[in-house]
Amino acid sequence: MARVAKSKIAKKAKTDRLYRAILTLKTEEECYNFFQDLCTISELRSMEQRYEVATLLDEGMIYSEILKETGASSATISRVNRSLLNGAGGYECVLERMKEKSEE
Repeated sequence: MARVAKSKIAKKAKTDRLYRAILTLKTEEECYNFFQDLCTISELRSMEQRYEVATLLDEGMIYSEILKETGASSATISRVNRSLLNGAGGYECVLERMKEKSEE
Protein backbone atom coordinates (compact mmCIF):
# COMPACT_ATOMS: atom_id res chain seq x y z
CA MET A 1 0.00 0.00 0.00
CA ALA A 2 1.44 3.37 -1.02
CA ARG A 3 2.13 5.98 1.62
CA VAL A 4 0.52 9.37 1.44
CA ALA A 5 3.21 12.01 1.57
CA LYS A 6 3.04 15.71 1.02
CA SER A 7 4.35 16.53 -2.44
CA LYS A 8 7.52 18.57 -2.56
CA ILE A 9 6.58 19.65 -6.07
CA ALA A 10 4.54 22.83 -6.00
CA LYS A 11 1.11 22.29 -7.51
CA LYS A 12 1.04 24.48 -10.55
CA ALA A 13 -1.09 24.55 -13.66
CA LYS A 14 2.01 23.85 -15.80
CA THR A 15 2.84 20.77 -13.71
CA ASP A 16 -0.75 19.54 -13.93
CA ARG A 17 -0.74 19.96 -17.72
CA LEU A 18 2.51 18.00 -18.06
CA TYR A 19 1.26 15.10 -15.91
CA ARG A 20 -2.08 15.02 -17.73
CA ALA A 21 -0.20 14.96 -21.04
CA ILE A 22 1.91 12.00 -19.85
CA LEU A 23 -1.24 10.15 -18.80
CA THR A 24 -2.57 10.41 -22.39
CA LEU A 25 0.27 8.24 -23.71
CA LYS A 26 -0.97 4.77 -24.62
CA THR A 27 2.01 2.78 -25.91
CA GLU A 28 5.72 2.41 -25.22
CA GLU A 29 6.41 3.92 -28.63
CA GLU A 30 4.37 7.02 -27.72
CA CYS A 31 6.35 7.26 -24.47
CA TYR A 32 9.66 6.94 -26.30
CA ASN A 33 8.66 9.65 -28.76
CA PHE A 34 7.28 12.05 -26.16
CA PHE A 35 10.18 11.71 -23.73
CA GLN A 36 12.72 11.93 -26.56
CA ASP A 37 11.17 15.25 -27.54
CA LEU A 38 10.76 16.45 -23.95
CA CYS A 39 14.10 15.47 -22.38
CA THR A 40 17.76 15.57 -23.25
CA ILE A 41 19.56 12.24 -23.56
CA SER A 42 21.34 13.04 -20.28
CA GLU A 43 18.03 13.65 -18.47
CA LEU A 44 16.59 10.39 -19.80
CA ARG A 45 19.70 8.42 -18.79
CA SER A 46 19.54 9.91 -15.29
CA MET A 47 15.90 8.90 -14.89
CA GLU A 48 16.60 5.43 -16.28
CA GLN A 49 19.49 5.00 -13.86
CA ARG A 50 17.46 6.13 -10.84
CA TYR A 51 14.65 3.72 -11.74
CA GLU A 52 17.15 0.89 -12.16
CA VAL A 53 18.66 1.73 -8.75
CA ALA A 54 15.18 1.73 -7.19
CA THR A 55 14.45 -1.67 -8.71
CA LEU A 56 17.71 -3.14 -7.41
CA LEU A 57 17.24 -1.66 -3.94
CA ASP A 58 13.72 -3.07 -3.88
CA GLU A 59 15.19 -6.49 -4.74
CA GLY A 60 17.51 -6.20 -1.73
CA MET A 61 20.78 -5.53 -3.53
CA ILE A 62 23.42 -3.67 -1.49
CA TYR A 63 24.94 -0.30 -2.37
CA SER A 64 28.33 -1.61 -3.51
CA GLU A 65 26.73 -4.12 -5.90
CA ILE A 66 24.38 -1.46 -7.28
CA LEU A 67 27.31 0.91 -7.80
CA LYS A 68 29.16 -1.77 -9.81
CA GLU A 69 26.12 -2.80 -11.84
CA THR A 70 24.72 0.65 -12.65
CA GLY A 71 27.62 3.08 -12.31
CA ALA A 72 25.36 5.27 -10.15
CA SER A 73 27.11 7.37 -7.54
CA SER A 74 26.65 6.57 -3.88
CA ALA A 75 24.82 9.92 -3.58
CA THR A 76 22.31 8.84 -6.24
CA ILE A 77 21.83 5.44 -4.63
CA SER A 78 21.33 7.09 -1.24
CA ARG A 79 18.83 9.60 -2.64
CA VAL A 80 16.80 6.86 -4.31
CA ASN A 81 16.89 4.81 -1.12
CA ARG A 82 15.59 7.79 0.89
CA SER A 83 12.78 8.18 -1.63
CA LEU A 84 11.91 4.50 -1.31
CA LEU A 85 11.82 4.77 2.49
CA ASN A 86 10.34 8.22 3.04
CA GLY A 87 9.25 9.56 -0.32
CA ALA A 88 5.86 10.24 -1.83
CA GLY A 89 5.35 6.55 -2.66
CA GLY A 90 5.89 6.92 -6.39
CA TYR A 91 8.62 4.31 -6.70
CA GLU A 92 6.69 1.96 -4.42
CA CYS A 93 3.54 2.27 -6.54
CA VAL A 94 5.31 1.67 -9.83
CA LEU A 95 7.50 -1.16 -8.54
CA GLU A 96 4.45 -2.94 -7.13
CA ARG A 97 2.54 -2.55 -10.40
CA MET A 98 5.50 -3.77 -12.45
CA LYS A 99 5.75 -6.88 -10.24
CA GLU A 100 2.03 -7.54 -10.69
CA LYS A 101 2.37 -7.08 -14.45
CA SER A 102 5.30 -9.52 -14.66
CA GLU A 103 3.24 -12.14 -12.79
CA GLU A 104 0.44 -12.01 -15.39
